[in-house]
Parts: sequence; C-alpha cells; structure tokens
Amino acid sequence: MEAIRSVVNTLSSPTIFFSLSVIVFIAMFTFRKWVEPRYAALIVAGAVIFFAASMFDSDFRLIVTKPDNVPIAGMLFLVGFFSWVGLKQAFENDGRIAQGLGPAEKDETEQKVLVWPDLVYSEFICLIILSVVLLAWAILLQAPTEEPANLTRSPNPSKAPWYFLGLQEMLVYFDPWLAGVVFPSLIILGLMAIPYIDVNSKGNGYYTFRERRWEILIFMFGFIVLWILLVIQGTFLRGPNWNFFGPYERWDIHKLLPLSNVNLSEFIYVKWLPNLGYKGGLPKFWLWREIWGMLLVIAYFMLPPPILARTAFRRFFEKMGFIRYNVMVFLLLFMIALPIKMYLRWAFNLKYIVAINEFFFNI
Repeated sequence: MEAIRSVVNTLSSPTIFFSLSVIVFIAMFTFRKWVEPRYAALIVAGAVIFFAASMFDSDFRLIVTKPDNVPIAGMLFLVGFFSWVGLKQAFENDGRIAQGLGPAEKDETEQKVLVWPDLVYSEFICLIILSVVLLAWAILLQAPTEEPANLTRSPNPSKAPWYFLGLQEMLVYFDPWLAGVVFPSLIILGLMAIPYIDVNSKGNGYYTFRERRWEILIFMFGFIVLWILLVIQGTFLRGPNWNFFGPYERWDIHKLLPLSNVNLSEFIYVKWLPNLGYKGGLPKFWLWREIWGMLLVIAYFMLPPPILARTAFRRFFEKMGFIRYNVMVFLLLFMIALPIKMYLRWAFNLKYIVAINEFFFNI
C-alpha cells in the first residue's frame, strides 16, 4: 500500500501530472473505442474504485471531503460524463455520415414533441431531483463559513473560489497584469470571436468530430487541459505556501522547497555567456539586459504565423484569409504560451523571459 501511495504522489508532481494529462487527452480522440458503453463502464468503475479506496487514506479524505472541495470532486465526474456523451454521439455520427445515412439528429428533428406535457414534465422532474440533491447536500455538509477576516492572520493556503483557481494558478507563471488582465480578456474575446473566425457550417445542429476536428481539439484542450486541469491542481495539489503536494501527502505547513527562480537574462549573462569567456556580468541598462528575451517573444509571435501558413495550416490560410487566419493563430499562440511557461518554470525554474522591473513589465 505504501508503494502505491509513493507512486501516485510521484506521478502527481506537476511535470509528470500535466504530461500524463496531455497524453490522456490525445488518447481520448485517438482510441475512439473507449466511448463504447462497455469500455466506458470499465473506466468509470476503475475511477470509482480508485476514489473509494483512496478514501481510506486520512490525508486524501481530509482534502476531498472539505465542504469547499466536494462539488469540485463531483465536477470531475460530471465533466467526464458529458465529454463522453458528446464524443460518443460525435463518433457515431461520423460513422453514419461515412455510410451516407446522415447524422442521427436529422432523424430526431422529424419527431415532434409537445411542450406540454412532454417538456414541462421533464423539466419539473429535473427540478424535483435537483431540489432533493441540494437539500441533502445542505443537511449533510456544513457550510464552509470561517471566522471573521483578520488582517494579522491569513489562511495558508489562501485560495480563491474554485472558478478562479485557474487564474490563481496562472499567477504562479505570469505577472498579475498578464494572468489577471490580459489572459482573461483574451479568453473572453477569443470566445466572442469564434463565430467570426470559424464560419464552417458543418456540425451545426448535430454532433461530429471528423468535420470539425481542429476546432473541437483546440476548444477541448483549452477547456479541459488548460482550465479544468488548473482547477484540479489548485484545489487538490496546492497546499500550504502554495507548494505542490501529492494526493496521499500530508499538507505540512513546514514543507520548504529550495526554489531559485531565475530570469532568462540571468541564465544568459550569468550562467551561459561566462562559459564562453564573457565577464561583463548582468547589464544594468534594461534594454541590453532583456534584449534576448524581447527578441524571443517577438520571434514567438511573428515567425509561426507565416511558417504555419505555408505548412501545417496552409488549408486554414487559404480558407480563412489573411485577417481571420492571423487572429486565430495569435489567439492560439497565447493559449500555448501557458503550458510552455509552466514547463519552463517546473523544469528550469525560469521566472520571467522578459523582466523589466524598472517599468513593472514582466513576461
């Protein structure tokens, strides 16, 4: 048992956990037989058994049964269930379309259902079930109210509400102006821009994956991997002092990790160039000090669009045109910047690529 605990805690380290999550995400769309009920039932049974067996561990039970965390634990199963439902219908429709039958939703539109009593009865039954669940929830779980706020005593860890934990996790890797302002704004603007960027009429009114492969992959990656996953990390794996803890690891407030966050300019002028004979040290003038990081950021946003337009995204460029294509790639590069920065922090303790403290401008 102790060996299993150790393995699970090791796999929960940020680099391994995130990498495994990406692999599982890719497998969701590669090995499509998992959506068949028999295989999906085995996956659910395995998850339930793992969750139930983990409840015997006091550290795991202490975190999962906190009133704040119970709905998030339930959310994991709900996200998995509805993702399964949507992908199952999409894969089935792909098979029907390949056979020339058309999507299943086309057959359903020919069957008319009355609002009264069919729809109203269904909604009323859902209302009763939801009311019973909320009443049982309120009786069995105490409201997570705490003592009045005290300026001299802050909770450790001090966490935002669950729906902001993704943003709080991003604050570890980016400056507040990026993680708290730029990224949320781009998320909202990007979602608003989807109908204008993606004008493909296929998939309207029915589930499909083959006809909307890139669109679904990008959206699901942003939602599941870059949002739900960050919520999971912030809820179950971030403990005192915002350190990472395994699910079977006690949240020890005295746990201290030796962190040496280094900026890219310090890597270049202090660690790398001295090996080539450079002895000038870190330049004091911000432009010469951060020029390499600035060039790297400019290259990151300027080079991929034309290169992809001639290679992997050539079809998108021809179909979407210059403006819509560049808006799409710009938003995509911003989205990919998050996992890139996460890996750089975890693997190399890289804090900022550009660190201009003179103007409070850090990337």
